[in-house]
Amino acid sequence: MEAIVFEQFGGPEVLRSREIDAPHAGPGQVRIKVLAAGVNPMDYKIRRGWFEAMMPTTFPAVPGLEVAGVVDEAGEGAEFAVGDEVVGWATTGGYAQHAVLGNAVRKPAGVSWEQAVAVPVAGETSQRVLDALGVKSGETLLLHGAAGAVGAVAVQLAVAAGVTVIGTASEANHAYLRSLGATPVLYGEGLVERVRAVAPVVDAVFDAAGQGGLKESIELRGGTDRIITIADMGAGELGVEVSFGGTEPEVVKGWLSEQLQLAADGKLTVRIAETFPLAEAAKAQEISESGHAKGKLVLVP
Repeated sequence: MEAIVFEQFGGPEVLRSREIDAPHAGPGQVRIKVLAAGVNPMDYKIRRGWFEAMMPTTFPAVPGLEVAGVVDEAGEGAEFAVGDEVVGWATTGGYAQHAVLGNAVRKPAGVSWEQAVAVPVAGETSQRVLDALGVKSGETLLLHGAAGAVGAVAVQLAVAAGVTVIGTASEANHAYLRSLGATPVLYGEGLVERVRAVAPVVDAVFDAAGQGGLKESIELRGGTDRIITIADMGAGELGVEVSFGGTEPEVVKGWLSEQLQLAADGKLTVRIAETFPLAEAAKAQEISESGHAKGKLVLVP
């Protein structure tokens, strides 16, 4: 099968299209024909070798965490059968024509493949951090990087829970954030004053950008309590918590099923910035690494 692999750490140029043996489903697993694969910041960070201490890489490695497609092989005791349409997390790498899933849910009929594959990572990350922050109805959340895939999902989940969301983003994304129910503010110098002008009290901060703003967030909060980042690896020096995951698989599956149904009902959307054929995975990762993608990047094998 065709797959994208890398055999050394480095920039997007280390990604290559190769023919490799197709994986097979083990007990409790399914293999799918991949119809959409999500491109996430974690993908380029793994490719750079930045997560070796936590996630050792075996070369040649196939990138990709989230996939959606049709089951074409089911292992013994698998929850799904051949022909089922599913979405989930790839154990063999998602940038390929086939991938094995160990944790998957059924795709609702009313959700496109691109929309479906945009939910797993963004949805799990958003719900995990919102739960850890303990935000509740009537509170105000400051969300950095609110127009990105994770940020936009977090905005919608928080607003639906009755939380007031102040979202930092470039001016070009302000109309988009308003459409999601957030109050947009421009990031950068003067952030503290702009936030205070619209929200005198900030109850919690979710940093999905990793491009500054933590010092200002500490000032707005009056300390590091209830501030969490998923993207600023230097946050520990400021005493700010970094969230990496660790949620139980069954809990994550429950979240994904609920979020996909919200998407099917038109109550949750993820903006698709661009789709790419599998052979252009390096281009997709280059855009992801630039930090300027206006929404989700998706590979369509």
